Amino acid sequence: MASGGELQLLGSWISPYVIRAKVALGLKGLSYEYFEEDLFSKSDLLVKSNPVHKKVPVLIHGGRPVCESLVVVQYVDEAWAGTGSPLLPGDAHDRATARFWAAFIDDKFFVAWRELFRSTTDEQRAEAFKNVVPQVETLEQAFEECSKGKAFFGGDAIGLADIALGSFLVWIQVVDEVSGTKLLDEAKFPGLAAWAERFLAVDAVKEAMPDAGKLLEHYKGFLAKLASPAAPTSYS
Repeated sequence: MASGGELQLLGSWISPYVIRAKVALGLKGLSYEYFEEDLFSKSDLLVKSNPVHKKVPVLIHGGRPVCESLVVVQYVDEAWAGTGSPLLPGDAHDRATARFWAAFIDDKFFVAWRELFRSTTDEQRAEAFKNVVPQVETLEQAFEECSKGKAFFGGDAIGLADIALGSFLVWIQVVDEVSGTKLLDEAKFPGLAAWAERFLAVDAVKEAMPDAGKLLEHYKGFLAKLASPAAPTSYS
């Protein structure tokens, strides 16, 4: 099993992508040394470890960096294949399906939800919410098909697609609170609503998630800056 000196994680407490890495490491029972990055003044170690994107998370294993959250999750699963439950299924088609939905979450769901995240007026929020709902409808159907009546997208245990979507859950709750929305409405999306409760109840997930109250205050501050004339053009 890896020790803290062998494994290092560069991250930011607000990042859902870093949550993915933390959950994967936690599910495998791995210890690691964590470095909190200032995303507005990135460390030399981060820039050296991820010179292409200069983003978190970066997992450093034995001095060698692994970048991009979904790549990190799959690396952890492969490097410690004999530890804990597998994060990817053994069947090749099932693995491809899990990767497909993980990519959908980033390429379709997140892109639509990000507009709700960045909305500062009721009109913007109503339009953004309307646009993200079809993506959630697709994920509700995907969950029904992938889970086959079991607890998670990955079946009996958390898998890649669970981690990909689950990493956004606390952020979804925070944005819902500010926006007055309820994205994972149990009446409309009973499968995903129940899945979210199960996912958040897992110990490795609870340990990886940021404090919701702290995140809420951070988000309110971000929205205040976004609404100002000198609003930031991006959010890390």
